[in-house]
Amino acid sequence: MTEPPATPSRQQDSFAPLRNRVFFVLWVATIVGNTGSFVRDVASSWLVTDLSAAPAAVAMMQAAAALPVFLLAIPAGVLSDILDRRHFLIVIQLVLAAASVCLLVLSATGLQSITSLVTLTFIGGIGAALMAPTWQAIVPELVGKTDIKSAVALNSLGVNISRAIGPAVGGVLLAYFGASITYGVDVISYAFVIAALWWWKRPAAPEDPFSERFAGAFRAGLRYAKASRDLHVILARAGVFFVFASAVWALLPLLARNLLAGSAGFYGILLGAVGVGAICGALIMPKLRDRYDADGLMLGASVLTAAVMAGLAFAPPQWAAVLILLVLGAAWLAALTTLNGAAQAVLPNWVRGRSLAVYLTVFNGAMAAGSLLWGLVAEAIGLPWTLLVAGIGLLIAGAGLHRLKIPKGEQDLVPSNHWPEPLTAAPIENDRGPVLILIEYRIDPADREAFVAAVSDLSRERQRDGAYSWGITEDAADPQIFIEWFMVESWAEHIRQHRRVSKADADIQQGVLSYHRGSDPPLVRHFISARK
Repeated sequence: MTEPPATPSRQQDSFAPLRNRVFFVLWVATIVGNTGSFVRDVASSWLVTDLSAAPAAVAMMQAAAALPVFLLAIPAGVLSDILDRRHFLIVIQLVLAAASVCLLVLSATGLQSITSLVTLTFIGGIGAALMAPTWQAIVPELVGKTDIKSAVALNSLGVNISRAIGPAVGGVLLAYFGASITYGVDVISYAFVIAALWWWKRPAAPEDPFSERFAGAFRAGLRYAKASRDLHVILARAGVFFVFASAVWALLPLLARNLLAGSAGFYGILLGAVGVGAICGALIMPKLRDRYDADGLMLGASVLTAAVMAGLAFAPPQWAAVLILLVLGAAWLAALTTLNGAAQAVLPNWVRGRSLAVYLTVFNGAMAAGSLLWGLVAEAIGLPWTLLVAGIGLLIAGAGLHRLKIPKGEQDLVPSNHWPEPLTAAPIENDRGPVLILIEYRIDPADREAFVAAVSDLSRERQRDGAYSWGITEDAADPQIFIEWFMVESWAEHIRQHRRVSKADADIQQGVLSYHRGSDPPLVRHFISARK
């Protein structure tokens, strides 16, 4: 593991976001809401084992929960960037409450089936898909930049507090009162979340004639994700880790019932142990972050998760399985907070929801694909061998990807606002386009190679901020003249591009400008489609 420079103040500031009243209230509300969700999930996961003992059927529940996020997270991220996030979250909570009411009614009337469980779990996954990027995107609205990683860690801590409480409560309720009462507790939890969101008086966004529409915002988000190398690294690390680690989650109900001879209550205890382990991990994470960098933490998480799968494969006594799941909770917390914190740190606010949605798409796609894969493998070779194969794969992948360094996210992504307003002969309609921008540089022949390399780095910035095409050309008659060109969809999108350029981008541009040898700044011209 690589050790970064020590930063003693980091541990002291780990709980600083809780001093923010709005963050604290919403944080507590999410704990209540997630506790209800874990209560619901325990009931659904256990009920499906009553209806079918096939590993593929059990794994299908995990896939049904994760697949909607894989399919819908990016559109949800677009909505989180263009709609009022508070109102959007309230509507989502109402949808999730309605799904739990249906589960309650079906269980109370004895009409529950695998089809209904999978279908309503899928609908719950749709709600989670819509909610996840929005909930994560509001973090920078509630805390300052220096507290973002601490806020992300606290959100993960809150989820795992719920994981520690919810499964145990769900197991007890299911064992003593039945599924309908268990689902009823989940319905009640949504009332607390809705009340907290209603209490939060989020400042209304000012009217903006250049505000994005869904289709354009969707394309802009995909362009940013495609051009961001930092995000690519995070996505690769996340996808590989979660494909292998999903095995233990997909097969845990069957492990508890068949391999460990446990009841519904014991399954809840196992999930609660994961939550308790994650809470313990959250308490020591500040010290670990002071000692190890993100790559070291991910390697450690991979080793511990693989060890957990190997330990469970040998059907340990129930008390030992509980202790093993404590380790899984700590490792899972370390992986989630490391990857999520890195993603938050490399994203500017204007595209945060959409890009976090891409991250969630990869996360849930890996979980869904991995769940189905390991369910089928378990049917072929059995639970113990499946866990061993997944654990060995995770060890190999974790060691192999350790050299693919996770970005630190230390760039200043605040808008620089240093681009001057473009000169126009007359007002231009916002939706008119496409727009071609030409920038003329005069470059000393001796600097040609260095300039081309520098302007190539600039191309990624242009494409992240809105350009769908970019190029650099040189004058055949005068080798000192270079023309950088890029195209954007519309005039409004180009104005938004002006607003998106960050201070880190400005530094890259300044590096390119240092090669310009003209007495005047590079000439910038705007050409717009003649066809309206």
